Amino acid sequence: MDSIISLFEDMLTWVVNTIDGPLWDITILLLLGVGLFFTITTGFVQLRLLPQSLREMWGGRSTTGSSLTPFQAFTTGLASRVGVGNIGGVATAIALGGPGAVFWMWVTALMGMSSAFAESSLAQLYKTRDPNGMFRGGPAYYITRGLKIPSLAIAFAVTLIFTFGFAFNAVQSNSIVEATRNAWNWNPVYVGTTLVVITGIIIAGGVKRIGQVSAKIVPTMALFYLIIAVIILGMNIERVPGVLALIIDSAFDFSAAAGGMFGTLVSKTMLMGIKRGLFSNEAGMGSAPNSAATSDAKHPASQGLIQMLGVFVDTLVVCTCTAAIILMSDNYGGESLRGISLTQTALQFHLGEFGLHFLAFIILLFSFTSIIGNYAYAETNIRYIKNKAWFVWGFRAIVLFFVYFGAVRDGGIVWAFADTVMASMAVINLIAILILAPLVWIILKDYIRQVKNGQEPVFKIEEHEHLIHKGVDPLVWKSKE
Repeated sequence: MDSIISLFEDMLTWVVNTIDGPLWDITILLLLGVGLFFTITTGFVQLRLLPQSLREMWGGRSTTGSSLTPFQAFTTGLASRVGVGNIGGVATAIALGGPGAVFWMWVTALMGMSSAFAESSLAQLYKTRDPNGMFRGGPAYYITRGLKIPSLAIAFAVTLIFTFGFAFNAVQSNSIVEATRNAWNWNPVYVGTTLVVITGIIIAGGVKRIGQVSAKIVPTMALFYLIIAVIILGMNIERVPGVLALIIDSAFDFSAAAGGMFGTLVSKTMLMGIKRGLFSNEAGMGSAPNSAATSDAKHPASQGLIQMLGVFVDTLVVCTCTAAIILMSDNYGGESLRGISLTQTALQFHLGEFGLHFLAFIILLFSFTSIIGNYAYAETNIRYIKNKAWFVWGFRAIVLFFVYFGAVRDGGIVWAFADTVMASMAVINLIAILILAPLVWIILKDYIRQVKNGQEPVFKIEEHEHLIHKGVDPLVWKSKE
């Protein structure tokens, strides 16, 4: 087994070294450009409808059908978003890019909230029912039905499977091993084997069980982490203005260029902030739409607003708390200490040994729910490619292999592999939602009109019959009358 894993690691290293640089040049341009485009054309939807997104999330906790509730779809998406990216990802960004990388994480999130609204609204618009009565959808579906390019949809589905089913799950298990080894000296092989067994049991239950598990665990674990963060901020309240000033002042340090086709226009600080921001909040990447499509929301924009809220919570709340904890510890410079270890050291600085053990426990929860949330995204796309039981079970076996691979290998190649595949996935999705932008505007206009009239927004396909010719399934929305 060790020789097979070593050979596989060598192959991954070659792939990453060959394509990562040029691919990220394109990704940065699209990520910020598309986010700015939707911000302007939706009238800053992420700001003016943020209170409405809270109301939609709170009101979407019950259903009478067999599909996920809007709240369960939200927490399934949040299960993938909130995790290692908020803890280890922020630490890596600061260690490699400096404090200013946090600023570029904020920028990625603010621009990305509008992209998140667009992609999740489209996923709802183009969702379909599977033979079990469950809703399914996502970029592969709106690319096929809306753009009429099934080959591009297949390409997206494959990149998502590699990103979430394989690479991100390897990152999560790697982080669990690092945290538990630092705190309790647990053996990576035993941890990896245990993760494989527990993950296998849960994913065998399918997306419905994942939504139920996530709805219970995610809010609880996020609350615990935020409570500790608030306590630390309260203990160091006089340092908060200085930390914020440090982040902003360092954001425009272009002394270390990232290279690539942008040359000195993109600093290492900016590149690391954008990379880790995308890994953390996934806005525009095309991942959250897969969970957004599974809900029984009455209007596409309702779920779009809820998923947009997930980006806000992930980066502007949780990531900022982590960054403050690290920057107030006075031990964040250089690459010798980064990732989970850097955050654990910072918590230990503030809270003593309790901080070390607390974060190990939180990482177990964050990362494990991320593993099953990641799997939910990937399963939707596997079923899009070939919805056969033997094919799905074969995929599940490969997922479990990557969970083990991440647990027993060095974090460097695991993170690098994740960066490469998530960029390829984001490029396809960002181009797709940019072309489908007119449909996003129709959805948003219809939603706002009903809200202004004091109505509960309900999407009625008979009022938008032209969308049937653009691939929208009328039976899905006819049931919402």
